[in-house]
Formats: sequence, C-alpha cells, structure tokens
Amino acid sequence: MKKTSFFYEFLIFGIKQARSAIFAGSFFALLFASNHIHIPGLARYDFIFLSSLILQSILYVTKIETLDEVRVIFLFHIIGFMLEVFKTNPIIGSWNYPEAGIFKLFNVPLYSGFMYAAVGSYIAQAWRVMKLEIVNFRNYNLSIILCTFIYINFFTHHYLPDLRYVLILFVFILFWDTKVYFTVTSKRRSLPLTISFILIGFFVWIAENVSTFLGAWKYPNQIHNWNIVESGKMSS
Repeated sequence: MKKTSFFYEFLIFGIKQARSAIFAGSFFALLFASNHIHIPGLARYDFIFLSSLILQSILYVTKIETLDEVRVIFLFHIIGFMLEVFKTNPIIGSWNYPEAGIFKLFNVPLYSGFMYAAVGSYIAQAWRVMKLEIVNFRNYNLSIILCTFIYINFFTHHYLPDLRYVLILFVFILFWDTKVYFTVTSKRRSLPLTISFILIGFFVWIAENVSTFLGAWKYPNQIHNWNIVESGKMSS
C-alpha cells in the first residue's frame, strides 16, 4: 500500500481525529463507567467531576495538552456552565440534572462544563495536529457582530421569535468563500468552512444522543424513557 494512497491518508485522518478527540472520548468513557462504578458516599455526578479533573491533569502533565489549550478548554468550561445554568433554570427548563451531588451550583453539576470543554479540547487539538488554517476570512468585526446576535437569540428565543435560521443564513453568506486548510500526511487539503459547521453540528448531535443515553443530562421527553434527541438540536 502506497503512502500516498487514498486509503492510507484516510486511515491517518481517522487516527489524527481520534488523537484530537482524546479528551472527548475519555469523557464518554467516564460517563459509561459512572453507570457501573458505585463508590459509597460519592454521588455519580461527583464521580464524573472528580474523574474529569484527574483526566484533565493527566493530559496536561503528559504534555498531550499544552498550557494554552488548557486555557481554551477552561474558557469553554466556564461559558458552557453558564449556559447550562440558564437553560436548566425552572423558568426555561430545557433539560435537567435530576441526580444528587455535592459539586453542584444552581442545581447544575460542575462536570457539565466539561462537556463543552470536550468540544474545546477537540478544536484546540485538531488545530495543532491537523495544522489548520482559515483562508479568506472575510471580516472579523462582522463575525463578532454575528456571533453576538447568535448568543442573544440563544437567550431570548424562549420569549421572542426564534431567529436561528435567519442567523444561519447570514453565517453562510458571511463565510461562503472561507475555507479551512488542513494536512493529513503531506498534501494540503481544504474544506469550505460552512461544511465544517454542518459536520460539527451533526457530530455534536451524535454526542448529545450518546450523552443523554448515558445519563449525562435529560431532556424533558427523556425523563421516563430515553428518546433520540430531536434533529433540530443540530442547528443549536
């Protein structure tokens, strides 16, 4: 098999993707283990949180993650936790964490931020491992404005009309010619940034299905019996 063959490059691509998702994959393993490991006096939510801290520490000490990547992950963790607090408050009630735990604030377990940190870890790792580069980034200021409106809609669509599909249209308009360049082996390849957004949304939806199935959190229609997460979550 030649090193330049498609199958060889695809294999290396899969290995590098798995390498980039090492924290996310390990976190899913913790979720699975938490359903089978019972430590007296330690709630499942607390087990996940403490285990996640240990996992993060191991990845940093072994230099799998750099200090800059840990900082990015921490930022994802903080932002994610704040979003969880908003979404789980009794007025909104988008989903809930029904189990007990010591490491909880505003009835949200602290480990919940690690679910967002898993995404941040993948992005940071993939950026370095795949040597990512964004080309034809049209306007930084416009992207900040668009991002601001997306977050405003995230918080207000419970009270005002949901404008997510209008905002998605603007995302495609703003980034229609922006490309992400990456290197798997030696050849530089590219992918439209908008396609990357679609793929990220799809795989995050897959992750939500796995997470809710393993009991990381529950949507209202999953309280009594697990159901597939509605596909509309991909647009979120």
